[in-house]
Amino acid sequence: MEYFLQTQAWADFQESLGRRVHQRSGQGWSFLAVEEKNPAGKVVYAPYGPVASSAEAFDAALAALTDAARSCGAVFVRIEPVGLGTAGAAELLRGRGLQPAPASQQPELSSIVDLEPDFKEVLARMKPVNRNLYRNIHKKGVTFRKSQDPEDIRILLNFLHMTARRNGFKPQSDDYLSQVARSLMPSGAATLFIAELHGGPIAAALAYDSADTRTYAHAALDDSHRKLSAGIPLLVTLMADAKDKGLKHVDLWGVAPDDRPDHKWAGFTAFKKSFGGREIAYPGTWDLPVKKLRYRTYQLARRLRDKLR
Repeated sequence: MEYFLQTQAWADFQESLGRRVHQRSGQGWSFLAVEEKNPAGKVVYAPYGPVASSAEAFDAALAALTDAARSCGAVFVRIEPVGLGTAGAAELLRGRGLQPAPASQQPELSSIVDLEPDFKEVLARMKPVNRNLYRNIHKKGVTFRKSQDPEDIRILLNFLHMTARRNGFKPQSDDYLSQVARSLMPSGAATLFIAELHGGPIAAALAYDSADTRTYAHAALDDSHRKLSAGIPLLVTLMADAKDKGLKHVDLWGVAPDDRPDHKWAGFTAFKKSFGGREIAYPGTWDLPVKKLRYRTYQLARRLRDKLR
């Protein structure tokens, strides 16, 4: 799988926000890393990276990341080496001087729907209610369309505001998602899928595409039409379109572990798992101190703050 956060399109988007991006590659490895601010100072962060085909390639990528961090005065490197898997990853990372970050920045567990089989088989893996809604919701006057027009992001923003008021969470800002739309939608790197009832929007989902994977990133619906469950056939439509485009996977982007019913994602995890995907686990977010004394001071201050809270 090619992770969208390691693509050129994501680098272009980060640069459109005024952030400095570091991109390097070598034999069997590559990375896209972004300079970010942290209470410790500057950080060089590689989301779902670096990409490496072997332990030797990983070491070369880590050396290049460290070099990039030193060149810009960063306090530490932050990575999410998804290609390592989870078996033995912690030992390998600790052996190279890395330590777990205070919190993971990207999901450690996701659900992946594989699109390589015939789409009838993809549908067969879903819960029957999902298949039935996809096949029959048109009888209720619901239709679906996709858009690469950045102005259409307003549809999703309106639904996100509704969801935030209902569930008491804070979505990403309108400015951020509007810039996502302006940067990524015209090129086809992002697509907005819209469910409409008699021509009026009732649900929307924004997806990002890499060379082989579509990532289900943001979705929300109109509360007044919840009984139609349009979000289910909307997601199946997103998958069918990805299949038609020749993509191999749909990443449903973050689910809760089965043994964590109190997890903040537990509610929509059941929704995502109803599409018949397979779970994939990642090692999480790890830090490599470059300015070790300053990083240690940052960690001590963070622990003291947490105790006071």
